[in-house]
Amino acid sequence: MVGRMEQGHADIAAMNFEDALRALEDVVRRLEGGEVPLDDSISLYERGEALRKHCQARLDAAQARIEKIVTGPDGAPTGTRPFDEAGR
Repeated sequence: MVGRMEQGHADIAAMNFEDALRALEDVVRRLEGGEVPLDDSISLYERGEALRKHCQARLDAAQARIEKIVTGPDGAPTGTRPFDEAGR
């Protein structure tokens, strides 16, 4: 089972955000449906948690890349700076 878990995490690591989010939504739907046997539910939950972490990491990376447009006193754009420095 460890090999299967490692394969599942490698599969998730290769996903883009949209695919990972769709897969996470599918996991949630299946778990909420209540039709999945207990052992499968545990595996699904673990996959869902890995998908959630992957989605969060992709969102964090995207936010780090967002830049704020900096304007001069006349309102004209003068450049950009990283989003996290926007309030400084």
